[in-house]
Amino acid sequence: MAHLQSNKDLISTGMKEFNVLLNQQVFNDPLISEEDMMTVVDDWVNFYVSYYKQHMKGEQQEQVGALQELQQQLDILAKSFLVKYKDFLKSQEHPNHKLPSF
Repeated sequence: MAHLQSNKDLISTGMKEFNVLLNQQVFNDPLISEEDMMTVVDDWVNFYVSYYKQHMKGEQQEQVGALQELQQQLDILAKSFLVKYKDFLKSQEHPNHKLPSF
């Protein structure tokens, strides 16, 4: 049971740190496309999962379950961030200046 709580604590920490990273992003020129931002955010998620994989405790099944939970939670945060980024890109469109379509 101690491993389960330790892994839950790691998931919580990972989510908090990932959220801080997302909140630190400043959108300014030059803007990147939505597709490129999706790639960047996906790389961040993979980096966090890879980092926390090294710290998960317990049997392999417990570790795999914890990593899946972390991945799901980070994906939720990432999707929310990407929606905000997409909205930001749309707000930056001008009648004579269209951003690349996605």
